[in-house]
Amino acid sequence: MTQAQSASANPGASANKAAQSMAAAEMAKHELHDLVLSQLDDDQAQEIVSIPLEGKSSVADFMVIASGRSTRQVASIAQKLSETVKRAGHGPVRIEGLPQADWVLVDAGDVVIHLFRPEVRTFYNLERMWSFEGGEPQQGRA
Repeated sequence: MTQAQSASANPGASANKAAQSMAAAEMAKHELHDLVLSQLDDDQAQEIVSIPLEGKSSVADFMVIASGRSTRQVASIAQKLSETVKRAGHGPVRIEGLPQADWVLVDAGDVVIHLFRPEVRTFYNLERMWSFEGGEPQQGRA
């Protein structure tokens, strides 16, 4: 029996597999989000803010914004975060903004991380731009 015949013979099994797959994907993105927040905390990032984007943007499910005290710290946080996400098996990570490191974007798929020097963060004020009515950014862990 082919896979298509098997699926049509037992539509309940197909629906169950799809539901399990969606639940696993949901859990993976929350694991990734928790991993990012934990690594930022370990690296002493400052003013960590998480903005849930699920259902509001197709860019990602979470946006995390944090500051480093210097360009060297911002660059170091970005590189360590990239290594940690890859090592945990969450796929490839793209980094933009190095070597200047005034504002570094780390794209981890379901979680997008913006790392700033404090004065650059104040200037761009992404928290205000991405806050949605009825939903305030969450400090630290969401």
